Amino acid sequence: MPTGPAQQPTAELDARYSSALNPRPGAAGVTAIEWAEALGHLEAAEIFWVSTVRPDGRLHVTPVIAAWHDGALYFSTGPEEQKARNLAHDAHCVLTTGRNALTEGFDIVVEGQAERVTDPAVLEEVIAAHEAKYGPHITSPEGTFHGLGDTIRTGAAVVFAVVPATAYGFGRDNGVYSHTRWVF
Repeated sequence: MPTGPAQQPTAELDARYSSALNPRPGAAGVTAIEWAEALGHLEAAEIFWVSTVRPDGRLHVTPVIAAWHDGALYFSTGPEEQKARNLAHDAHCVLTTGRNALTEGFDIVVEGQAERVTDPAVLEEVIAAHEAKYGPHITSPEGTFHGLGDTIRTGAAVVFAVVPATAYGFGRDNGVYSHTRWVF
């Protein structure tokens, strides 16, 4: 369980997949992206894709909302949802976010293990982090509004924390590409 800000990872540029290997004429040198910049992207991202593994080995990928707090990405789901059942079997998961454009944006892949959060004080902090990021209400499939805190406090949702073990960043800026790996 996170107990404070994540340690500063080591950043490495992978020149094989960066413009550093074949720079465009006139392009400035490509360097590894600092974790602080990547963290800004994680904090601003609204949608993440969580990838988990089913007990039979098949992958399961689904969108979630997530908030960075205290050195981890936090997301919630129903206790009987496929991702919750998968994580009960195998805690390894990946959270991915970014842009769906070829020549602009920054994609981030965070690998780690999801740990279920049960401490009431931490849950209140996570609720506050989600509400600060997304607003006090989340839309339900029926189009009505309900507070995220209510679903978590009543057990209708469970919360998971993913502390990064390794993360990858893929930058695209007008034909200049970078591939950074952060090891924690």
